[in-house]
Amino acid sequence: MRKGLVPGEQVIVTTRPQPRKLAGAAVAFVLAPALAAFASAWIIRGGARAVLGAKGTPWLVAACVAAAAAVWLGYCLPRLLRWQGTRYTLTSRRMVARYGILNRREQQVNLASVRNLGVHETLLQRLVRSGNISLETWYQGVVVFRDVPEVSRFRDFILDAIGELPDDHEAGPDAGGYYAAGALPESMREGGRDER
Repeated sequence: MRKGLVPGEQVIVTTRPQPRKLAGAAVAFVLAPALAAFASAWIIRGGARAVLGAKGTPWLVAACVAAAAAVWLGYCLPRLLRWQGTRYTLTSRRMVARYGILNRREQQVNLASVRNLGVHETLLQRLVRSGNISLETWYQGVVVFRDVPEVSRFRDFILDAIGELPDDHEAGPDAGGYYAAGALPESMREGGRDER
């Protein structure tokens, strides 16, 4: 993130979403090999001989191992990678969310354009001290950042960063690219220059 900062911008905090959505993947990560081992032991001890005979035993054991590997690769690993590839970064001028490892998607909200900041917590999120932060802007609508850990503290960081933004009279092209209200250069105003 440091290489994408504008002059004068500083990173305040970087975090990942609360890992509570990994609970199901963690349970599956433990249970899949345990169930595969139990089923393999039952097959090897003769539980499947009555149904398939002795010739099908190696294939059934291989099927149990393949099923456990499929759970790991098809269910656990994608959820872990999705969580690992998501980062929320708050800088002194914007809030940035980056999603994905191979296919990257980025969402940015300029703090100067935030009109309303909301925090929503479900009961489960309150138990693990996380929540959803919604930033309402005048040009993007409402942008929601989900499962932000320590949500009340993160909200305070955002409010502090908004409070420390330069005032309109201090802003300009040298102050990070922001212009005071109504002080845009003539070439950038709506309609541009009058060429008559």
